[in-house]
Amino acid sequence: MSLIGPSKYGSDFKHYDYVNPEAPKGGTLNSVVIGSYDSFNPYVVRGTPAAGLANFGGGLLYDTLFEQSTDEPSTSYAMVAEAVRYPKDDSSVTFRLNPKARWHDGQPITVEDVIWSFETLKTLNPQWASYYKNVVKAEKTGDRQVTFSFDQTGNRELPQIMGDLTVLPKHWWEGTGPNGKKRDISQPTVEPPLGSGAYTIGHFVVGKSIEWDRVKDYWAANAPPHVGRNNFDRIDFTYLRDSNAAWEAFKKGGLDDYRAENISRRWATEYGFPAFKAGKVKKMTVPDHQVASMQAYVLNNRLPKFQDRRVREALTFAFNFQEMNRTLFYGLYQRQLSYFENSELAAKGLPSPGELQFLTPLKAKIPPEVLTEEFKLPVYTDEKSTRENLRKAYDLLKQAGYALKGTRLVDKSGKPLAIEMLGNDPSDTRTLEPYARSLRRLGIDATVRIVDSNQYIERMQNFDFEMTAMKYYPQSLSPGNEQRDFWSSAAADAPGSRNYAGIKNPAVDTLINDIVYAKNREDLVAATRALDRVMLWEFYVVPQWYKPEDWIAYWNKFGMSGKHPAYSSVDPYAWWIKAAAKDAATGSAKP
Repeated sequence: MSLIGPSKYGSDFKHYDYVNPEAPKGGTLNSVVIGSYDSFNPYVVRGTPAAGLANFGGGLLYDTLFEQSTDEPSTSYAMVAEAVRYPKDDSSVTFRLNPKARWHDGQPITVEDVIWSFETLKTLNPQWASYYKNVVKAEKTGDRQVTFSFDQTGNRELPQIMGDLTVLPKHWWEGTGPNGKKRDISQPTVEPPLGSGAYTIGHFVVGKSIEWDRVKDYWAANAPPHVGRNNFDRIDFTYLRDSNAAWEAFKKGGLDDYRAENISRRWATEYGFPAFKAGKVKKMTVPDHQVASMQAYVLNNRLPKFQDRRVREALTFAFNFQEMNRTLFYGLYQRQLSYFENSELAAKGLPSPGELQFLTPLKAKIPPEVLTEEFKLPVYTDEKSTRENLRKAYDLLKQAGYALKGTRLVDKSGKPLAIEMLGNDPSDTRTLEPYARSLRRLGIDATVRIVDSNQYIERMQNFDFEMTAMKYYPQSLSPGNEQRDFWSSAAADAPGSRNYAGIKNPAVDTLINDIVYAKNREDLVAATRALDRVMLWEFYVVPQWYKPEDWIAYWNKFGMSGKHPAYSSVDPYAWWIKAAAKDAATGSAKP
């Protein structure tokens, strides 16, 4: 299934071209996770799920009907379902299940499992309710066939969205646990669930560690998307308190075998520790062809203090990216200028005729600049530009009704403008504090508060924050229904949704529907750019930065093919342990 064009792999697809199909199995992949966990159920809002689980997609434990490609955008391959069909008007989709698909207990994956999974996920989490909003019915239409019916036609993405459905074992979740009580999927649990995927939960200490064991008789081990992948016999996750502890663990070795580096200072200056000098640790830079989804200081627009667009624009003018890039990031980052950066979906220049067909009907509901000006962010080059940008910010705040009283900015009632910046790691102060200092120059009482990871997750799920720095959930090159969960009015007050900024805008809602029901690729791109423009000009967030490449550091224990997936940049599950290759060659494989 593909939303963009024919797959580069034809009907004789045997494996991805970046993998080694003869990669040996064996050994352990060690990884570090920050914080803690208290649940093996990632599908409910309550609790913090363990590493290896995922609330979208199957993670290490479960399979989906179709599996998203690591090597191509918006392309999926048969997995639990072996075939799919849908009518030209996209009013429904029918999947035929693979008779080989099995749970880890040997029972077949059934149509009843699929229907129960769909109906259950919709009730568990507002994210899924929004994602499946237009799916009105799931029914058995054959011995191994399930059909999903939609309430509208023309949603090109819906058939593929249903292919992403995580299939859960109905018989296990409706069964009785070791404690003699009936299981309840609506609640967190620390009983390892039955799965169907390449790995299963092994030894664990709740909150501290979890081991995943490779399933030796995994039913889909020879499926083309899995050949040459899932090569580790065990995947160990160890939880540590913060990012500094994780960095020390990586340098020492044994707990963390590779890391995607996201701190420019560290990448530029701190890879001189003994193991690196000795060649035991390597670095590589890999081009990233995925959409660079928005990374920003996110404002909670539910709060009265952020209701005025002029206040939000003033906060944008107060951010000095150039100085931060120079003094903290060694000039390695680029400014984030779009919610869909690094892709053809990003709005550039003035609106095109294609975009105007979506924007013009909304003229009375959107900022006038959307139609007449190119969106640009303030540039800080010297002291003069600094004064000009801060003056612009202050003028906007004055227009919004604020005034300086001594050194404090207050509203008409004399209440100071105060903003708490929320972080979840001590290292967050590095990027929060410089911005806070800039805001204080305007008279804003800006403070930084760091909480532990679990508290941060809970507060974000319940939108209990004023401002935070974060990167949004990854975007695809074929945006669709998930945009409702990111930006729609319906998601703004639904705990657990990803509309962190609390956007409630009828124009945004309309443009989301234009994306969802785009008739072709050209309309999809135009509608997405139109949405991008409106949200940028509304200043819901203060855009930060991105890099069009990934920085990877790893202990020199891995074998690699020398190729990387064309779309997802790096696929560590296609690596293998070099010692396992030696054992295979000598016939001395170890457990």
